[in-house]
Amino acid sequence: MKKSKIAIMISVLTLVLCIAIYTCPTPITTLSYYGSRGDEVINIQVKLKRWGYYKGSVDGIYGYKTYSSVKWFQGKNGLKIDGVAGPETLAALGLPTGKRPVSRANYSASRNVNLLAHIIHGEARGEPYAGKVGIAAVVLNRAENPKFPKTIAGVIYQPGAFTAVDDGQIDLEPDNISYNAARDALNGWDPTGGCIYYFNPATATSKWIWSRPQVVQIGKHIFAK
Repeated sequence: MKKSKIAIMISVLTLVLCIAIYTCPTPITTLSYYGSRGDEVINIQVKLKRWGYYKGSVDGIYGYKTYSSVKWFQGKNGLKIDGVAGPETLAALGLPTGKRPVSRANYSASRNVNLLAHIIHGEARGEPYAGKVGIAAVVLNRAENPKFPKTIAGVIYQPGAFTAVDDGQIDLEPDNISYNAARDALNGWDPTGGCIYYFNPATATSKWIWSRPQVVQIGKHIFAK
């Protein structure tokens, strides 16, 4: 009788363990480094190749060329330069990091894409791609912050908010890169980590902006909260 109860308990525990194994989601890989292989490496190579950092073949092998390209990208985007595609670098590349991006689908109308592309082009021509996305992310973060207007247009055209609006550069025709950066921001990529301010330390004259908590520097811009 005792043996029968033990056998039943073992069977139940085995069944529970099997259910747990087959129902638990497969973890997302968020760390690629020299010697890694697989789909994540392919995605890294594709992104770096698209933006001009990687010149090799897209083969899913994290070799020396990929390693060097990742270091170059990290240096250009204010990241720790170690050649490892960890969560921060993956986020800057717009790749999954294991965290679900904030949904901004309600902002994705073509008018908003166009507005964001114009402010990106006016404010961040010549900046790294992640820096362009960062400008759009700041606009979106402001629209979700009770201290600012509730719409993208309201944020962009708030008096004195953006130099490109004041000097008319917002009216320049955006390039395709600016449109892509706008879409990436709308799809949830925020390389600033939730910032609502940014400034160029070489030209900033406001003492107040220097008092804001600084999060990251991408290209010439420091992003702050």
